[in-house]
Amino acid sequence: MSDAAQENREFYGLLGFEEVMNLGWIMTLAQPSAPAAQVGFMAGDKTAPVTPDMRVEVDDVDATCAAVRDSGAEIVHPLQDEECGVRRFFVRDPNGRVINVLSHS
Repeated sequence: MSDAAQENREFYGLLGFEEVMNLGWIMTLAQPSAPAAQVGFMAGDKTAPVTPDMRVEVDDVDATCAAVRDSGAEIVHPLQDEECGVRRFFVRDPNGRVINVLSHS
């Protein structure tokens, strides 16, 4: 979680990242030469009951969610489509961290 959008933009800019999305509550920075290399920062999640600690993008979020659910891991936020163009769910990892697992729609 971060309220330091400008500071993050500047710091990660030094590492070659550029802003590719900013909805006010979530900002994504990506490497222009490798757009799949991204970092994201949230001030607070607008559509979920908890702000995740990190995010992981997968090729098939539906299949990943099914595998995670079948493993018995705790689903913290259900699989759903978001207006920002992603389909996602949250799961708690073995360390207690909340992971935002997503695919772009």
